[in-house]
Amino acid sequence: MNVTKTGKENRFFGKIFTMALLGFIIISGCGDPADRNGEWVDLFNGENLDGWDLKIRGYELNDNYGETFRVEDGLMKVRYDRYDTFDDRFGHIFYEEPFSHYHLEVEYRFVGEQVEGGAGWAYLNNGIMYHSQSAESMELDQDFPTSIEFQLLGGDEGTERPNGSVCTPGTHVVIDGELRTEHCIDSGGPTHYPGEWVTAELIVRGDEIAQHILNGEVVMEYTDLQLEDGTPLEGGYIAFQAESHPTDIRSVRIRELEE
Repeated sequence: MNVTKTGKENRFFGKIFTMALLGFIIISGCGDPADRNGEWVDLFNGENLDGWDLKIRGYELNDNYGETFRVEDGLMKVRYDRYDTFDDRFGHIFYEEPFSHYHLEVEYRFVGEQVEGGAGWAYLNNGIMYHSQSAESMELDQDFPTSIEFQLLGGDEGTERPNGSVCTPGTHVVIDGELRTEHCIDSGGPTHYPGEWVTAELIVRGDEIAQHILNGEVVMEYTDLQLEDGTPLEGGYIAFQAESHPTDIRSVRIRELEE
């Protein structure tokens, strides 16, 4: 019997092998946190912004215009009560150390009204930027850091907006074997509303694979994290955005995973 496979058959079996391998990575590497090494560490202490650097477009490193980022009542807050208008002052607050293989957990909610001058797309919009460039490496008038974004998106009353999508400023990812170059890719995730506390989890293993999890549900997963030129993106900094809508963050914790 002739058992020689055609090129088409080889490609088929190769695809099956790749899918099986990806499934093994997800099951073995992204299971229950109790099954992995590493202790949970709080990145936000609930008292001040020690350990964090911030960069607001048009301002020098750690010039906290209008106290955009502040700590009150044990919460890290994004606020605009001292702004007359937003004026494209996109802000980011970065944890001071980079990470590569880890499980991040963030509890957040949207509150209040969008500041005057904020873009329509930025309504009830924030994000966890990860594998990011550092705060100090950003240019004075740079809008967003080169990074991958776990998008945090809220829905207004009667309006559904899928939460947990991925956006890619200066980067690309692969989904189902296809290189995706769109700026934002829809997760198809659930809608969460203002005032609702949401637990967002990110599990990432270097440039290999990442998962977005909302309230315990995996809503998105992708592989081959890379810069636009194809360079593997193996790690970087974690940051939260200030895109014009007030946001509260009450917990940020991380556990590093074995490489």
